[in-house]
Amino acid sequence: MSKSINRREWFRSTLALTGGLAVSTSLVNELLAAPVSEAERLFTPGRNGKLIRLGSNENPYGPSALARKAIQESMGEFNRYAFEPVAEFKKILAEKEGVTPEHILVVNGSSETLCLVGMASALEGGAVLSAFPTFRSLMDYSVKLNARWDRVDLDEYHVHNLEALASAVKPDTRVMFICNPNNPTGTVLNGQKLADFALEMSKKTLVFSDEAYLEFLEPGEQRSMVELVKQGHNVIVSRTFSKVYGLAGLRIGYAIGQPDLIRKLSAYQMGPVINQAALAAAKVSLNDKEFAKMTREKNNEALTYFQNYLDSKKWFHGKSRTNCVLFPAPKDGKTILAEAEKKGYQIRVWDYQGKEWCRVSIGTLDEMKGFVKAFDSIVA
Repeated sequence: MSKSINRREWFRSTLALTGGLAVSTSLVNELLAAPVSEAERLFTPGRNGKLIRLGSNENPYGPSALARKAIQESMGEFNRYAFEPVAEFKKILAEKEGVTPEHILVVNGSSETLCLVGMASALEGGAVLSAFPTFRSLMDYSVKLNARWDRVDLDEYHVHNLEALASAVKPDTRVMFICNPNNPTGTVLNGQKLADFALEMSKKTLVFSDEAYLEFLEPGEQRSMVELVKQGHNVIVSRTFSKVYGLAGLRIGYAIGQPDLIRKLSAYQMGPVINQAALAAAKVSLNDKEFAKMTREKNNEALTYFQNYLDSKKWFHGKSRTNCVLFPAPKDGKTILAEAEKKGYQIRVWDYQGKEWCRVSIGTLDEMKGFVKAFDSIVA
């Protein structure tokens, strides 16, 4: 294949031949598991046996009792494709969000939304824009198709620098990605400030609001950018059941955007993508306020414990409000990954501003106490 026929052109021609159904599950999985540092690229996991996973921002308490019951009760439908249940679920989500079903796209985890938008943006040529570090699947997918990734460092408190992001918008910026609360830092933008910013930026480009961690905030603090979608602005919002609701392994989420954009993205889906068990669990989880409250309370207890540990070491960390914390690696990243694995823990190491940073997901309080003891011995 000549250099003049790049990945974007090849992919566009493939879409034409296949009628648009072209999101590769293997590529989605590849990007989800992609290294985020040189240490991760060089490190080869070698432990056989179960690790305490503090590297994937999973909910250690889920699924809820209601979700488990719903899955069991849905087993009689496992022989059926979920065409009608998906349509019904879209109506439920639309009512919850105050939009029409045409504004809703049900997806195989929010990662599918990220990849769909990344692909659609790249096929138009130009660039995607985001803060850094942040959850990078959308940008990685775009780069795979020869798009340019423009990135702006977080501020000194590890919060999005909105002024710098605004200045980085170019005529060929196809989408601005904002993860709030942010992964991997757990930091949060003021809701009103973000809404005002997103409104202005939507006049220049598509604004993607990733709200995977929004439910970790108290209900009164959960300012969603869905309000801008309802006003007709060029904004898309991504939601998931993987985090607070503990359904990461079932892969289900949804997007809210303008109907023309939703139709465009749905053309790239490989369907049927949603399974009966995921739909049943998500449907009951949607209004399971007690389980969400329990998750927040237990997560905050373990988060506070770990942040107090970092403070006792005088190690910088952003003020995380979610289930992960980013802090400077006190030893070289490859050694930390290897020694943590030996002691039974899996974490992540990020590269940022020429330094290595540890990202630790928040497990149960007992898991965090065990990790602190292990980490002390690793960095001693």
